Amino acid sequence: MSQPVFQTELSNLPLLARGKVRDIFQLDEHHLLFVTSDRISAFDVILPTPVPGKGELLTQISNFWFDKSSDLIPNHLTDLDLRDYVTEAEFAQLEKRSVIVKKLRPLPVEAIVRGYIIGSGWKDYQQSGAICGIELPAGLQQAEKLPQPIYTPSSKAEVGDHDINIRFEDSVQLVGQELAEQVRDVSLALYKMAAEYALGRGIIIADTKFEFGLDENDQLVLADEVLTPDSSRFWPLDAYRVGESPVSFDKQYIRDYLETLDWDKTPPGPEIPADIIARTQAKYQQAYDILTAQSA
Repeated sequence: MSQPVFQTELSNLPLLARGKVRDIFQLDEHHLLFVTSDRISAFDVILPTPVPGKGELLTQISNFWFDKSSDLIPNHLTDLDLRDYVTEAEFAQLEKRSVIVKKLRPLPVEAIVRGYIIGSGWKDYQQSGAICGIELPAGLQQAEKLPQPIYTPSSKAEVGDHDINIRFEDSVQLVGQELAEQVRDVSLALYKMAAEYALGRGIIIADTKFEFGLDENDQLVLADEVLTPDSSRFWPLDAYRVGESPVSFDKQYIRDYLETLDWDKTPPGPEIPADIIARTQAKYQQAYDILTAQSA
């Protein structure tokens, strides 16, 4: 495993933003360089301990899904060559963890699709019998499959803040009726395609979030990352039980460890032990291997 990359500095490209995981650089007027670091966050706090290789795995999983979904919606990837913009040493570090993308106007909505009832959706349902205003049948259990996937958008938050679940009608106020419906419909189609594929490989995609932007022609474009363990809940099918919170192919080991500490879930985050990091890295690797393996 290569040395972990906590953050990147490039000699010839200006840094535009640093998110929880990605560093974004300005390439030219129309293109950006997205670099996925090995940073990891929990409870919306960036932790000081990176997960080696995580950024490479996330990038390759996203690229797999971008390719697989290209018939449903255009995405932000380009065919520009990274070698033309960075030094040889930088290229060696960035090759597997970065993409050159079209510069888009991001929508102020995160598109969340839920196929199973878990997390904040489960909490909402217990309180109101609904998720984001969508009424659901009575008597559902934790982690149960929903009668059909539902679209529950959220408003985007700044780094370190929590996204806020909103109703579909609220998303119409943010982006307009036609665009809100387009985002909803393509998000549900993307989830359906991916969930069916993953289930055939032994992975349940319980829920996921998509991000979109508009290009220079006001065309909707799929952006950011797609169907990774960071943007989705992946559950192993063979361990799934209705009524229990399933184990995940993501940072659940880290969350579970943090819950044992006397930490108030505000910055700075604590260091994570090496064995917890190793087990987390193995989960990301496993998700990559299962999803991207060539069909027999």
